Amino acid sequence: SLALQITGVILLAVGVWGKLTLGTYISLIAENSTNAPYVLIGTGTTIIVFGLFGCFATCRGSPWMLKLYAMFLSLVFLAELVAGISGFVFRHEIKDTFLRTYTEAIQNYNKNDERSHAVDNVQESLSCCGIQSYTNWSTSPYFFKHGIPTSCCMNSSDCNTQDLRNMTVAATKVNQKGCYDLVTSFMETNMGIIAGVAFGIAFSQV
Repeated sequence: SLALQITGVILLAVGVWGKLTLGTYISLIAENSTNAPYVLIGTGTTIIVFGLFGCFATCRGSPWMLKLYAMFLSLVFLAELVAGISGFVFRHEIKDTFLRTYTEAIQNYNKNDERSHAVDNVQESLSCCGIQSYTNWSTSPYFFKHGIPTSCCMNSSDCNTQDLRNMTVAATKVNQKGCYDLVTSFMETNMGIIAGVAFGIAFSQV
């Protein structure tokens, strides 16, 4: 039971880390997003609670409690497999899905809604701009009114709306790298970690 609770703490920690690290990126791929981090958080918390139940059942020597505990362990194993499979499947679907949803996010960008905030967070945290490059913003309705978003700027203090409305001037002010390759690589690596931990813990428990 103690060993099981340790694995529960590990799963909980990895689930929380996955949610905090990948939350912004998952929100941009909402159509086909993965529940793997949530499954790990729920499973980890449940394991910790039922680990105590297992200790209690053993101390009492109650057959029905021990059978219930065994049934619980089987369900935990299945939940971990689901999280692992979900992580690996989502990891390979990221590229096509992200290209479509990020293009839509740029076309519907308004700087105010949740998806627009997610776009800004991605561009700021990864120091990137647009899909393949900053020029992708030239087709966005937002560009015609406000220019390229300030989240693309290499130095926010050296960026103003007038510069960002001019593609030639903006080229010297914004990040040159597109976000597509950076995000898909980042997501594939981190979803691979989550899936690997889920499978590793599941089979170590067996």
